[in-house]
This record gives sequence, structure tokens and C-alpha cells, in this order.
Amino acid sequence: IATDLGFSKPSVSRGVGLLKKAELINVDSKGYITLTDEGVKIAERMYERHTVLSSFLEKLGVSSETAAKDACKIEHHISAESFEAIKKFNEKI
Repeated sequence: IATDLGFSKPSVSRGVGLLKKAELINVDSKGYITLTDEGVKIAERMYERHTVLSSFLEKLGVSSETAAKDACKIEHHISAESFEAIKKFNEKI
């Protein structure tokens, strides 16, 4: 994970530990990581946020590359209320 995503090994180890503690992932004896049911729910919600926000920013004239990068920053911090408003507006335009 560290090599593929360009993060330090200690950062990945800490992140995996936090996800395990939160019961969002399982790690088997061979080191394979899978999402728990709750992990899947959160991943699906984040993916929806990412795709909606990217689409919305692109409709505003932002380049695809910048829209994707900015969506990554926004999707973790935006309130549910604001996201739902953007989602509804994005569907209209």
C-alpha cells in the first residue's frame, strides 16, 4: 500500500491500525485487507460524494484533474446537509 500510494510505511501501518480498531477492515493471516460491511457502507458513501463533487466542479468549468483533486479534499469535510444540496442542484444542471 505504501509503495503503490506513495505514503510512508509508518503512516500506512497507523492508518490500517485505526481502520481495524474502528472495525472497518479485516486483515487476514496473509495480510490481505478486506472491508467489513460498515467499511463498505462508508466507502460507498465517500465514492458517491467524490463522484458528485467532481461532476459538480466540472460543470462549473473546473478541469477534470483539478475537480478530482479538490473533490478528494472536500468529500471528507463537507456536511451531509451541504452535500445533499449540491447533489440535488447538480442533478438539475
